[in-house]
Amino acid sequence: MVNKIFETFDEAVKDVPDGAVIMIGNFAGPGGTPFYLIQALRRQGAKNLTIIANTAGGIGLTLDYDDHRILFENRQVKKVIASFPFSTSASRPSPAEKQILAGEVELEILPQGTLAERIRAGGAGIPAFYTPTGAGTVIEKGKEVRVFDGRPCLLEKALRADYAFVRAFKADVMGNLVYRGTQRQFNPIMATAAKTTIAEVDRIVDAGDLDPDAVVTPGIFVHRIVQVKEDPGFPRHLERSFQVKRAK
Repeated sequence: MVNKIFETFDEAVKDVPDGAVIMIGNFAGPGGTPFYLIQALRRQGAKNLTIIANTAGGIGLTLDYDDHRILFENRQVKKVIASFPFSTSASRPSPAEKQILAGEVELEILPQGTLAERIRAGGAGIPAFYTPTGAGTVIEKGKEVRVFDGRPCLLEKALRADYAFVRAFKADVMGNLVYRGTQRQFNPIMATAAKTTIAEVDRIVDAGDLDPDAVVTPGIFVHRIVQVKEDPGFPRHLERSFQVKRAK
């Protein structure tokens, strides 16, 4: 059996080359974001990356933490494909927002459902599909349009990546993944749509120790596993907030 366990995050990302396409699981906060893999990639320094994610990082919606915003700060990104690339506050633009507006980073913006379906299609081996979402808007520019039952639909092509950075709760040594809470956002579909999927997990268990009904991502899709060995602090933050509210 191939050993999929890597001792460090730096080791897991050391072969990411310049120009790589990387999917990064995230939604709008720290839950389900593989921030240790992101930090390792910043240290590794690969340039001219294409990032595929729900946001472009640093949108300011929840906690301030090191998401893929730091890759833009380090000038490692040449293109981002995302649904929510800008900050929620016009007075606090994100690094990606500044670079996009300055013409330094290329942006491909997609409706969230279209982004998810293009990734899912990539993992399922479906080369393209038609969707009515975005027809008649700026999203339509440069895309084939066909009419189905009187409704114009856009041809959207599948997305695949060289690497997928995903966050899960548990993995077994074979790479089967179990998710918890908001980890069940883009992580499961991204895990299927990359040549090399790297999973950042809280726990690693022996083969057979996971409930088969709880497994969301089969190990055949996962190539590297790294266990988080320090407390990132976000659960404590949430617990403190809950305790304050409860005390009131």
